[in-house]
Amino acid sequence: MNVQMLTELAERGAIRELELLSLEGGFYIARVTLDDGELTLLDDHGKTLRLRSTTHLRDLLQRVPPFPCVLVQQCVHDEMCGTRNGPIGALRIPFSLAATH
Repeated sequence: MNVQMLTELAERGAIRELELLSLEGGFYIARVTLDDGELTLLDDHGKTLRLRSTTHLRDLLQRVPPFPCVLVQQCVHDEMCGTRNGPIGALRIPFSLAATH
């Protein structure tokens, strides 16, 4: 899915959620959830789009109608140290695409 397709889906209200996944190496990728599955946001060359921050995503999608977004970070410390019993879920922080200034 590229930005144009994401825009069209957002205009139709078809996007359930966008997850901005924090990955090792200091970059993020966007995964979009629709009623019938998930798609990754791609660049103009069809490769996974690497984002630098929530601000980078906001700038990229500034003309797209709003939809729910969440920043997802894995709890690596808990996985390494085993400090909790049971399954370890990711940290999910809701955020808005609206400009913060």
